[in-house]
Amino acid sequence: MDTLEDKNEPARRRAAVRQEIREVVKLATPVVIVQVGMMAMGVVDTMMLGRVSEHALAAGALGHVMSFGMMVFGMGFLMALDPLISQAFGADDQVRLGRHLQRGLVVAVILSAVLSVVMWDLRWLMHALGQDASIIDDTAAYIRAAVPGVVAFLLFTVLRQTLQAMSQTRQALVAIVVANAVNVVANYSLIFGHWGAPKMGVVGSGLATSLSRWTMALLIAWAGWPILGRYLKDLRRAIFHPTTYGPLVRLGIPIGFQVSLEMWLFTAVALLMGNLGARELAAHQIALNLAALSFMVPLGIAGAAATRVGNAIGRGDADGTRRSAGVCLGLGAGVMTFSAVIFAVFPTALARLYTSEMPVVMLAATLLPIAAVFQVVDGLQVVGAGVLRGAADTRIPAIIAFVGYWLLGLPVAYVFGIHLGYGPRGLWWGLTLGLAATAMLFLARIRVTLRGELSRYA
Repeated sequence: MDTLEDKNEPARRRAAVRQEIREVVKLATPVVIVQVGMMAMGVVDTMMLGRVSEHALAAGALGHVMSFGMMVFGMGFLMALDPLISQAFGADDQVRLGRHLQRGLVVAVILSAVLSVVMWDLRWLMHALGQDASIIDDTAAYIRAAVPGVVAFLLFTVLRQTLQAMSQTRQALVAIVVANAVNVVANYSLIFGHWGAPKMGVVGSGLATSLSRWTMALLIAWAGWPILGRYLKDLRRAIFHPTTYGPLVRLGIPIGFQVSLEMWLFTAVALLMGNLGARELAAHQIALNLAALSFMVPLGIAGAAATRVGNAIGRGDADGTRRSAGVCLGLGAGVMTFSAVIFAVFPTALARLYTSEMPVVMLAATLLPIAAVFQVVDGLQVVGAGVLRGAADTRIPAIIAFVGYWLLGLPVAYVFGIHLGYGPRGLWWGLTLGLAATAMLFLARIRVTLRGELSRYA
């Protein structure tokens, strides 16, 4: 006969799932707001430069894409702190947590120095990519003005990932809200020459970006010091010994490549779209911007997934690990299915929010139903990546991303969009196919990883 305990087991499982949903939503919501806030900085730069001239707008937009494209590897590398710190926190291993944080800060400074040297003059790369020669010098000047903010951005990333892995998100939220206000004021002052500042145009926008990133870094350090201070006071020579960086490097390099592969996939498709014409590129940017806005939600859930899965592994809770993974994947798919319905039902209305040029509106409206499918698989792949990152599984996912994005998605996009002449829709179907393949392979990898023995990485 079944015992009373056996009969109550389904109810306990349902209660545990409901509690996990509440915890994920509580953690993911501020992460989403932070991601939107970081995106908003680029939007403000674009909007203000657009009031200067079309030339300034183009130079600033290209400068933002190029500079962030360079920094994204460093940001991805430092996301290796997600599993290292979340697992240490789950295991209540305070000593190891502190060592991971300290090494993360050292790596952030080293990566910043390398990236700053590379970014100081990217004119050669812009020429190689066939960009408009008339904006290259101003774009390079924007990037140089943004270079002082590189170290601040990567230090902010270390502190944000550390706090997030400990389920502390309020500090990053405060930092991003204030930094956005600083960015608006600094852009207005330095671009147009208000309040006694020189009129610097594109360069002023780059300097405003650096200033806002330092604001982010300093504020999160100040707000997070009551929590992080005890891990930073006890500095030891061992953190400068190269052999102690093995776990961070082994996890960080694959994540850095994976994030970069995705970033440059979209850049490559934008370049292909530009070859089709200005109208096609404008329609593509509308569809992509809408998709990027809704993508912030599963991106936040992915951050929560890395934390919750890592915490559960750290405390040796296999059932909790699988429950966290399932809840996060379900939430990501659910949110993006809702977005997909909106995209499919209201494509023209959404496109008209961006422009009154009807040829562009109508072309964008043909892309948004494809973006609806794109939304669901994109949400699944990013949350799947977060789950695997929390389990410290990064090498195989990086290989999967390379295959899905660059060996499948981009070639199919080129064949359908350029070679067969399907234009923007062909490029978008190629993107969608690449992301769908990546999502399915991530789900298969999660099944294999979580079915096996789960143990702390380091």
